[in-house]
Amino acid sequence: MSAAVVVLGAIFEVDMPAEQHAYRAHFSAHTAVRSVHSLINTGHTEIIEGDLAGYFDSIPHAELLKSVARRVSDRHVLHLIKMWLDAPVEEDDGKGGKKRTTPNKDSGRGVPQGAPISPLLSNLYMRRFVLGWKQRGLEHKLQAKIVSYADDYVICCKGSAAEALREMRWMMERLKLTINEAKTHVRRLPEERFDFLGYDFGRCYSKQTGRAYLGTRPSKKSLKRIIGTIRECTDPRTTWQEAGDVVSKLNRVMVGWANYFSLGPVSKAYLTIDYYTAYRLRRWLCKKHKVRNTGKTRYPLEHLRDRLGLTSLTPRTRNLPWAKA
Repeated sequence: MSAAVVVLGAIFEVDMPAEQHAYRAHFSAHTAVRSVHSLINTGHTEIIEGDLAGYFDSIPHAELLKSVARRVSDRHVLHLIKMWLDAPVEEDDGKGGKKRTTPNKDSGRGVPQGAPISPLLSNLYMRRFVLGWKQRGLEHKLQAKIVSYADDYVICCKGSAAEALREMRWMMERLKLTINEAKTHVRRLPEERFDFLGYDFGRCYSKQTGRAYLGTRPSKKSLKRIIGTIRECTDPRTTWQEAGDVVSKLNRVMVGWANYFSLGPVSKAYLTIDYYTAYRLRRWLCKKHKVRNTGKTRYPLEHLRDRLGLTSLTPRTRNLPWAKA
């Protein structure tokens, strides 16, 4: 399957729209975030936050295979892809055994979870929406541009977001996809904010001048998620572990998070994470060594950094061109 993905990926990459940023060389979540940032700063301030219900499980096989067949005529390859789409799933039967089911084959929908070819197939089907939007003249007529990353997408509008939303609903119905209405919203900047790919978009203020501008920062949900992970790493019930192992795990979590959340004014988020991590690690060390206080005297910040090797995110902002505040 991996060999087929390499060959097919090269074939379809030739005319894959630039609006699609997932699972492609030279594209990433960062390029998607930068694209949205550029659009909101050129007047596209009415935003449709799009959300599809179970996108990967609801892609219709017949229409998807048509998308493949536009560039692949070999019937053997098409048959092989059809077999992958219909492949059975092995599940726990609840009695200690396994059972095989064929939900995708039975419904005629969905791409195989975890399969190497699934990202490519999901991109191919989302391509229908992106190209259809352009071919129907909506990008020009409504001054509405799509930015997508897999099944996450926004439509940035200069014109009427309400009309764009109606058109989007009509197109998704034609594509046999279901919009998650509870998570689909229209946001108007700068009065409102919106989240996309873990980033929060909206009004920011320069730390140096106080000037307001439209920018990005890590979303509250993203901060809450890493705070939860740090809490799990320093759970008092894990004091049987070596301190060095816990610190190594914390460092991996923090650096991985900071590598992704490196766009926009991130200093405040980094400082929050640094402070919370030191606080939790002290509590963990006090529990491990039966210290009956906060641990600030026995485990000062210098001890955590120099002796145990706990990383600090705050200094990283000096080398980040977007981290200005």
